[in-house]
Amino acid sequence: MDTQDWTSTDFGSARGAALVRGATELEKTASGVLPHRLPGWARAQYADGQLAMAESQPSGVRLAFRTRATAMELETVPTKRVYAGAPPRPDGVYDLVVDGVLAGQGSVEGGHTLTLDMANGTAERTDGTSGTLRFAGLPDTAKDVEIWLPHTETTELVALRTDAPVEPSPDRGRKVWLHHGSSISHGSNAASPTTIWPALAASLGGADLVNLGLGGSAMLDPFTARAMRDAPADLISVKIGINIVNGDVMRLRAFGPAVHGFLDTIREGHPDTPLLVVSPILCPIHEDTPGPAAFDMEALAAGDVRFKATGDPADTAAGRLTLRVVRDELARIVAQRAASDPRLSYLDGRELYGEADTGALPLPDALHPDTATHRLIGERFAAKVFGADGAFA
Repeated sequence: MDTQDWTSTDFGSARGAALVRGATELEKTASGVLPHRLPGWARAQYADGQLAMAESQPSGVRLAFRTRATAMELETVPTKRVYAGAPPRPDGVYDLVVDGVLAGQGSVEGGHTLTLDMANGTAERTDGTSGTLRFAGLPDTAKDVEIWLPHTETTELVALRTDAPVEPSPDRGRKVWLHHGSSISHGSNAASPTTIWPALAASLGGADLVNLGLGGSAMLDPFTARAMRDAPADLISVKIGINIVNGDVMRLRAFGPAVHGFLDTIREGHPDTPLLVVSPILCPIHEDTPGPAAFDMEALAAGDVRFKATGDPADTAAGRLTLRVVRDELARIVAQRAASDPRLSYLDGRELYGEADTGALPLPDALHPDTATHRLIGERFAAKVFGADGAFA
């Protein structure tokens, strides 16, 4: 198709930036803009490659616009992850949603490559070029369009080209739901960005998602709490525990005050906003065994990615954390605080995925849910939290 009459939107312009939803900040790059989910001042306060990668992966970030376009092209520069010794990972998936209904999917070839060697703890980047995703055959009517970016593939936005003008989607009066959690909230092992459980729950609950699910990085970091304090939000949830355990970063003595401090900071900016604390879903390897978690190298050598817990259950007597210990402490803290904070509530993560679910829906890598389990968790969260008697009702 001749693209001479198409409208081109540069994401480095104010007009292009207005189409991006769910990002905290857009960083200008040599190619375009890179959506970030943590602000620059927060990114300056850590030197952790895992968190740097996670926050730059645009989980929950989407382009939202209104148009009559029947065809559109999105040019991006993705960063593909390759694990040395493991099977190739599938390319990240873009979801096209038209008037609330999934209307297409696709991937972008090319881009940069990040090769991770888990045995040696090294990472090597190879630079590449941009690629283009195309959608066509859309109805020639005014419609609300969203293009959800791949939730686990760092994505620089270069340009959006359409055969009709676009304008930012109008404000529909939906409540902004700000959520923080681990790789499960980030969307690990879900097939596409609209199938991660927070996106499903937001859709079912009629909320506008801002997802601070940060793979491997829900560590009660003070800068994350301050970022949440400063972010606009009508509803807030924090899913706490699994990364604290599988990173083996705290003992019980430090964990309780850290939770209090995290909640105190959020409350500085949102004193009356509904605030939900969610404990970990069931994860059999860490229910009674502390971290750290590690890749199962035997499984990796066989081409399978799996995790295992390496701690000693006997060490819980000395304050090492397991998921059972974390849940008990979170329930105690919320009960204590709720006496003076009536809009604070608690949800046991096992109500979202528990013992009864493990037979039909086991965790494929012993740590993360698959797409079907993401759907189960999202539907249950929506019913329990956005429902008539829920914390976000």
